Amino acid sequence: MSSATDMPASAGPTPSGTPVAPAVSPRASAAPSDVRPGRPRLDWRLRFGALSLIWGFSFLLIKVGTDGYAPFQVTFGRLAFGTAVLVAALVVKRERLPRGARTWAHLTVAAFLLNALPFSLFAYSELTIPSTLAGICNATSPLWGMVLSLVALSEDRPTRVRVAGLGLGFLGVLTVLGAWQGFSGLDAKGTAMALFASLSYPVGWIYVRRTLAGTGHSNLSLTGAQLGLATVQLALVTPLFTSLPTHFPVLPLLCVAALGVLGTGVAVLIQYGLVVEVGPTTAQMVTYFIPVIATAAGVAILGESLRWSTPVGAVIVLLGAALTQVKPRT
Repeated sequence: MSSATDMPASAGPTPSGTPVAPAVSPRASAAPSDVRPGRPRLDWRLRFGALSLIWGFSFLLIKVGTDGYAPFQVTFGRLAFGTAVLVAALVVKRERLPRGARTWAHLTVAAFLLNALPFSLFAYSELTIPSTLAGICNATSPLWGMVLSLVALSEDRPTRVRVAGLGLGFLGVLTVLGAWQGFSGLDAKGTAMALFASLSYPVGWIYVRRTLAGTGHSNLSLTGAQLGLATVQLALVTPLFTSLPTHFPVLPLLCVAALGVLGTGVAVLIQYGLVVEVGPTTAQMVTYFIPVIATAAGVAILGESLRWSTPVGAVIVLLGAALTQVKPRT
């Protein structure tokens, strides 16, 4: 049975503007019955495509959601709906929540770093930046993960290819942001929030790998508890910064519900099944489709403008991120 360290050290969770990241790789703690599930109804490629679409459209859903509700309210609704999906899955599978005060303490930190903080930052960022830019900023998560893993994870040794990928990736970020034009027309605060949100994912994953690997609990159990704790965190914070809505716009509310049910609940279950079936490396490739779909959705549906530097820079970012995941030859 694989350990949690089988997940590439420099890889963040499959992001999301969206994504809820499982507490550990499903192969890390799944029971034998979990590793050999019944024959899937859909081919894994179809589920992979569905996951790419769900997480790619998450940035559009955030954008529309914040048109009617405060960012903290969008995040709280997203987490509440997502938690409900995982609670239902736990009931159906008859799994119990984790036990032990230490495990719950670590899950509380993981919930903040992997859910409450990045989800809130992305929601606030999209008040002032396009959903296309938020989706591309999200794609920098593997780059941040590479930098952090070189410092925090001794098993990750730098190679020329990985270092080159890191440099290429951040060159792509500068291209997206239009550095040669002095970042003109760019909302610095919103962009910084989106980049910081993408940084939060690998920070959370490194913390999880150090504290929750090998706990003996199933990934579904840990993720359900993690999402529940994040929901509680937002339930405590949201009333301090927002007031109860006086009206409830239907379209933004439906987007928040879809963001929670699909982008935060169903997507986690799909990802869980993919990692079990095809392994974490293949499942993580969804990361590279998310910004493409987010950009297409933002331009086609929301009518967001697109400069030539945005798609060109995005391609460079994704190429750099892919190079940082290349394993050294043994």
